[in-house]
Amino acid sequence: MFVIEGDNYERQAEISCGVDCFNRENRHISKCIIITGMSGGGKSTALKVLEDIGFYTIDNIPPAILPQIIDMLGTHEAAVNMGVAVVIDVRGGTLLGDFEDVIKALKSELSLVKVIFLDASDEILIRRYETTRRRHPLGVSLPLSEMILKERMMVAPVRELADVVINTSHLSIQELKEAILRSIGVIDVEPSVIITSFGYKYGIPSDSDYVLDVRFLENPFYCPQLRDLTGVEPEVQEYLLSFRETVVFYDESLRLIKLILPLYRRTGKPQVHITIGCTGGRHRSVAYAEWLARQLSADGEKCIVRHRDIGKDKEKIGDVVAG
Repeated sequence: MFVIEGDNYERQAEISCGVDCFNRENRHISKCIIITGMSGGGKSTALKVLEDIGFYTIDNIPPAILPQIIDMLGTHEAAVNMGVAVVIDVRGGTLLGDFEDVIKALKSELSLVKVIFLDASDEILIRRYETTRRRHPLGVSLPLSEMILKERMMVAPVRELADVVINTSHLSIQELKEAILRSIGVIDVEPSVIITSFGYKYGIPSDSDYVLDVRFLENPFYCPQLRDLTGVEPEVQEYLLSFRETVVFYDESLRLIKLILPLYRRTGKPQVHITIGCTGGRHRSVAYAEWLARQLSADGEKCIVRHRDIGKDKEKIGDVVAG
């Protein structure tokens, strides 16, 4: 049954005010997560996990320049608010010799410096390389098994310095994500559902995961008393709900959305972007986005709703295509 209750979701403005609200005074980077380990151990996946929760991420840098990079990022909002995450591995060659000194220096300056070492069995590493057909960073002059052995010897001192060692041999992507988040003290990062209303005349949002087309619903634009209102306002929503097809479509599409959200989470995807479109992005799509955000929020989801085209020029009758 169609029920709307609660209003505990976050509404995000379509266009920023253009004012730099980031206060650079007394701000500094306090966290640095260093991901290292065996090639093929899952470092790229781990870095992506940290990027998805807001860390400023850098892949493949020599240890010696890490302190300078942190200094340079002292005015970068994401780096200050969440922290910096980097991958350092054998691609740095002999430069890995600086690793211990750099870690000590960083720990004396930052409140949190954590070294996460990702490992896997030789058998699994070989299988991953054979599956992806990627070239081992140490080259092709030796059999893969010997290059893995050589790499283990190179990174052995780094492993000794690690705060956390994670064996990824039998971990799924979701399990690796959970292990990474636990290792940095983030027990549960609540996924977000981003809900965006839009007008087809202005184009479909390019980063949509699911697009729902509501142009078949009755258009409030053709009601003179509703034309100047938007889908946020009760009069427009009541008008739309007076039609049976609105209720049926909402109920059925809500069932689909509730089905796919946990399936997305199982793959490790932190956000799902659902977009709803009508002709101009002012009435029908806006109302549906509001209903969906309220219902999912009442179910415990963290929702962000955006009305991309609600403030654009009002449609002229000649621009509107019926239906």
